[in-house]
Amino acid sequence: MKFPEIGKKAPAFTLLNQNEEKVSLADFLGKKVVIYFYPKASTPGCTVQACGIRDTQAELEALNTVVLGISPDAPVRLKNFTTKKELNFTLLSDVDHAVADKYGVWGPKKFMGRVFDGIHRITFIVDAKGKLRHIMEKVKTKTHHDDVIAYIKEHL
Repeated sequence: MKFPEIGKKAPAFTLLNQNEEKVSLADFLGKKVVIYFYPKASTPGCTVQACGIRDTQAELEALNTVVLGISPDAPVRLKNFTTKKELNFTLLSDVDHAVADKYGVWGPKKFMGRVFDGIHRITFIVDAKGKLRHIMEKVKTKTHHDDVIAYIKEHL
């Protein structure tokens, strides 16, 4: 997997959100953006991660930070996840994994002895000018929100 280069402009994208509206990374210039890739909506680890972000949304907003969660799920599945877990941030549908490919997070995974291609749980932090500032490769679903906030407070 080859990630985008830190210090360079983050790869641009436009995807449909949970409401089937187009959302582009460029929409958020002037704000810090946390782009987190996750494998599948409504699964245990992804739910823990999303609920942590939901519960710290006010603190993230105070830090002028927007969170975009990206998975290969269709918008209708994202809508169900958002409704069921009362999520208060944007989820994006990358069904053909084109954005995951751009960010280098799509590739071989191993689960229960089976190898398959999928999204790796990796987070990218982009500054208010659109430059990639940090890549979190070792994401812990239970502390992801705290780790993101700590990085932003300390470095941005």
